[in-house]
Amino acid sequence: MADETLEILELLQKEAPPAAFEDLLRRAREKGSSGPELARLARASDLSLSIRSLFVRRQQREAGLAALVDTARDLTLPYEPDALLKVITRRARLLLGLDMAWVTFDDFAEHCSRVRAADGHASALTIGFTVPFDGGVGRRAADGTAPFWTADYLADESFPHSEVIDDVVRAEGLRAVMAVPLQYEGAVLGVLYVADRNVRHFPPDEVSLMSSLADLAAVAIEKARLLEQTRHEVVELEEGTTRALDSSAAAAHLRQVHGRLLELVLAGGGLDSLAANAAGELGGALAIRDAGGHVLSAHPSEEAPPIGEAELRGLLLEAHVERRPLRVDDHTLVASVAAGKEMLGALVLVCEDGVSDFQLELLALTAQVVAVVLLLQRGVAGTGSQLREELFNELLRGSSKSAQQLVEHGRRLSVDLDEPHVVVVARPAEGVRGRAVAWASSYAHRHNGLTMVDGEVVVLLLPGCDPEGGARKVADELGEVLGVPVTAGAAGPTADPTAVIRTHEEARRCLDALTVLDGPGCTATSGQLGFLGMLLADQPDITGFVEATIGPVLDYDNQQYTELVPTLVAYFESSSSPSRAAETLHVHPNTVSRRLERITELLGDDWQKPARLLQVQLALQLNRTRKVLSRGRRTRSGRAAV
Repeated sequence: MADETLEILELLQKEAPPAAFEDLLRRAREKGSSGPELARLARASDLSLSIRSLFVRRQQREAGLAALVDTARDLTLPYEPDALLKVITRRARLLLGLDMAWVTFDDFAEHCSRVRAADGHASALTIGFTVPFDGGVGRRAADGTAPFWTADYLADESFPHSEVIDDVVRAEGLRAVMAVPLQYEGAVLGVLYVADRNVRHFPPDEVSLMSSLADLAAVAIEKARLLEQTRHEVVELEEGTTRALDSSAAAAHLRQVHGRLLELVLAGGGLDSLAANAAGELGGALAIRDAGGHVLSAHPSEEAPPIGEAELRGLLLEAHVERRPLRVDDHTLVASVAAGKEMLGALVLVCEDGVSDFQLELLALTAQVVAVVLLLQRGVAGTGSQLREELFNELLRGSSKSAQQLVEHGRRLSVDLDEPHVVVVARPAEGVRGRAVAWASSYAHRHNGLTMVDGEVVVLLLPGCDPEGGARKVADELGEVLGVPVTAGAAGPTADPTAVIRTHEEARRCLDALTVLDGPGCTATSGQLGFLGMLLADQPDITGFVEATIGPVLDYDNQQYTELVPTLVAYFESSSSPSRAAETLHVHPNTVSRRLERITELLGDDWQKPARLLQVQLALQLNRTRKVLSRGRRTRSGRAAV
């Protein structure tokens, strides 16, 4: 018996297979050993096999820990995130000698998980595969923040199943599946799966080993994410530094070019030399235009910008309001040449190779230099728009200067106030905006007129004798620029600067009447509306209407002590009969005829036409009513004094 016991120890020392121990027991039975001896020998054999199994498990644990250490060392390398996930899945599969491994990350926006890496897969579990949230061992592991496994996935009913996941498991032929959450600082980043195509129970050592691998993987994933983020930030910083250097170089170049152009102007260079030098720096064909659209200079001279006048005018207004050049297309730029609010002209640049941001900035600087040249050529130190606006304000308020003084003042500003002018008052449907102000300045400059903005209306004093045509042109062009209806009232003409105030009031009454009549986009003059302009206005100006209609007759009677107004009253009361009017006035009929001729000289030849005649009669009636009311006030005042 001692020999057999010693042989068992020798088999244990040699790590013999279990069959060798069974062969030893068989030989002992053949020798005829007694029952107690065989029992002790079997007991010794079982203990030896247990010890052998313990050694095997310890070796496996040591091998697993060694593999885990190798994996940890491998995960410390600077991988890209996708490459790192491939390393993790491969290491996980080989660590336990399984058939498959994959990693998923949650997509909460789509309410699912997506496979980011897989190793050992056959067909179904590919990168990008969608795993639903509503079942599977992965959801059980993520919710419980602990590993979860099953020896036979499809046959295990201890967890909720998902039809989509079950189909994939069948397609891959998987049986045993373990899911381990990837946790970092209390947050679940994803789930690591390992699986085998055989039924298999995972002992605690293997579960613990996979849990340790998952912890190492989570740290590595977070490190890779931070490293990737750092790389992106470094790249952005490098790009920002490059842009800053490029911007600094471009700014220095812009300053140099701007300085050269200014030196050229200060040295006496004109628009032609300025256009030639600027075109060379800009790398294209440059045209300099005045406020009226006429080309002042161009280089090369044969180049003409492919853009219509109407489109150019609209773009220039927008560029003037925004104070920056605008792109017409990939090859054309326009810029406003401005001094304060006044638009002096425009620049049009055409480039064959397309325009860049550098050309945009350089064109803006070139526009400033051109503005200086135009102001120097005009012979003023500053902009004339402010002086023109001050003159117009003086005319509209009623100046204390004589007509001749106002004419001289206007002549110094290139405005001929002794020539006939009309007043146009325009109101856009959406109010006066920047584009409307810029357009009014440009329009007045093109027509040698004056302009100002009064609240929600644009007021224009324009040369001409046709107020109706002037109002229509203003409403059409301004409406086209703004894209909204424009209502305009007009009055005139007048060649007397001191009468501009009355002409403006008449035009405002027309505009107010159109507004009350709800006619957006319409135009009218006092001749078209007549007394309706006074009656329908928000604040009827009876005095203004009387003065505008029969004011010259009233003034003549007051200055010459004549009786033209009583003659008019008698004439109308006698049904326009001079002889019957003479009887009423107790004068000779020839006297009435001479007085009527004088009235015609004062009011014009058309005062007896039906439309004008009605206004004259209404003005006479209103004037008579004013006198009656005035006498009544004086009488009551005298009685109160008594």
